[in-house]
Amino acid sequence: MAPPQGQMRPGRQLAVLGFIFVVLYLLVFFAGANGSVKDRLEPKLGLDLIGGTRVTLEATNSVDGKPPTAENLEEARQIIESRVNGLGVAEAEVVTEGNRNIVISLPGENRNLDEVGSAAELRFRKVLKAADGSGTIAAPPAATPTPSGSAAPTPSGGATPTPSGSGAPKATSSPSGGQGGMAPASPSATPTPSASPSATPTPSASAEPVPASIEEQRKAVEQKVGAAAWQAANALQAPADLTADPSLGDKLKPFGTLSPQEVAVLPAQMQFNVPTIGCPTQLDKRPPASISDPKQQVVACEGGASKYLLDQAKVLGTDVDDADAVLDQTNAWVVSLDFTGNGQSKWTALTRESFNNEGQACDATALGQDGKCRVAVVLDNEIVSSPEIQGVLTGNSQITGNFNQKDASALAGQLRYGALPVTFEQQEAQNVTATLGASHLRAGLLAAGIGMLLVIIYSFFYYRLLGSVIFLSLILSALLVFGALVVLGRQIGFTLTLAGIAGMIVSLGVAADSFVIYFERLKDEIREGRSPRSAVPRAWIRARRTIISANAITLLSAVVLYVVSVGTVKGFAFALGLATVLDLVVVFLFRHPIMTMFARTRAFLSPRVSGLGRALPARNQPTQQPRNPRAKEA
Repeated sequence: MAPPQGQMRPGRQLAVLGFIFVVLYLLVFFAGANGSVKDRLEPKLGLDLIGGTRVTLEATNSVDGKPPTAENLEEARQIIESRVNGLGVAEAEVVTEGNRNIVISLPGENRNLDEVGSAAELRFRKVLKAADGSGTIAAPPAATPTPSGSAAPTPSGGATPTPSGSGAPKATSSPSGGQGGMAPASPSATPTPSASPSATPTPSASAEPVPASIEEQRKAVEQKVGAAAWQAANALQAPADLTADPSLGDKLKPFGTLSPQEVAVLPAQMQFNVPTIGCPTQLDKRPPASISDPKQQVVACEGGASKYLLDQAKVLGTDVDDADAVLDQTNAWVVSLDFTGNGQSKWTALTRESFNNEGQACDATALGQDGKCRVAVVLDNEIVSSPEIQGVLTGNSQITGNFNQKDASALAGQLRYGALPVTFEQQEAQNVTATLGASHLRAGLLAAGIGMLLVIIYSFFYYRLLGSVIFLSLILSALLVFGALVVLGRQIGFTLTLAGIAGMIVSLGVAADSFVIYFERLKDEIREGRSPRSAVPRAWIRARRTIISANAITLLSAVVLYVVSVGTVKGFAFALGLATVLDLVVVFLFRHPIMTMFARTRAFLSPRVSGLGRALPARNQPTQQPRNPRAKEA
């Protein structure tokens, strides 16, 4: 027999709850799950529960060695935390230590954190000249550096291009707009040992004033290589032509003994023109931020065999509004760049200048196969790619190369979160055990178990049959929370820590309060003379508003705490909010429907069984009529 119109059908709510359980645990067992059943049911645990990796980064300020300001160090900490946490729930601890160090702690041993400390300073620079970067002086530079852009960014956020013409990059305009495109540089662009005077750019790098500390380091380098070598290098206006003056090789030989730190303080023209300064052992290993100044010409290498003299940076990483790792039309991973309004204007101007080779600034050695200038995409100290500009680009563009999904996503993330205001060098990396955290976990779970048992015992003692509703509701909430933890750990990297466990235990108090509100309101309805069957829906309507308000306040508190907090406190807030939302699901899809079903049973009418106590006897007690007094006869 169908229920009357307007009466709820508890079977529907219970069916919806069952469907949610089926979908959730299908995701638990099959969505990105591997290994045994135990492995599939294991949530992602935090640093304090399973141990992890701790890395210490020391901040430096370019090559002058000065400590960064407190503001820059805090800004760097926030950017690094965003890079590590991704969506903000990975429970990484990123703290400053002293005036130079940032300490990163992340769950899981042997984690590679090199990329999070890279500056990720993006620069777009026009290639002015190209030369051999092998560093050898045995013969005149005859190598043909292949301007390949087959770039595979390393975990540190840099790029390790391979000298392969097959993977040459193309930075193209996105379908949203633009004209022409960027093509790979010509493999036939062979740098010559000399350059025509008309194509020699102004050595602005050496003309710019330098800090006193760098000037002192240059004087130390001058004394190390000797006056003769320094004068010979300073007199070069183009890469040394050893065929015209074979003795020049012997004079410049001392530059090959310089360390990367010493090479970094030399003027850009000297780094480029001296053939004994090579890419593999010197230029590629210069300290971070050695070529970060956008107002100066710099020297950078590509493929480990070609070194380029690069123009001032006309477009910076700050001109990029967003970056995403996407698949292009050939199913290759690329990094799509969306420029800001001002950045788009700068990018269009740079591509126009390069396409037209304005002022003949690009030397013949630096031109691509179609005779157009190339633009180097420089990330920190290395060139990711150096494509030839084949048209004026008026729309968004892409950085392409030999990327896989991980490398493209890492590069896009670095560009999206912004460049660090200071540079870092990794000083220490160690694995941290979780002995203390494991003991705390056992103590916490024991305390939670004892508290749960006491709640259940009290519920059955005070509410009798209604206590089973409390017991089943808590079990269902725990199963929902556990499944959600497993799925969220795989999908968004949420890690469960002691703080998260504390948040879930606190949510149990909110759930217990909702039981008390509902059951006491039910007793009030019965005392007012309503039958148990009619009292259940009426009590639900009145108690529902209070339950929703209480959970909404808890949820709002969790959201505010999550937004303003950091570290493990953020995990506490996330766990509290998650448990609160799932408790509301159980309230609407289980507690009320099951109470409706109980109200139709005979046991519900028994005060000893139902737990309604004195409410039912008070309702069933007949109303006593006052007796009429009789006059006493005398």
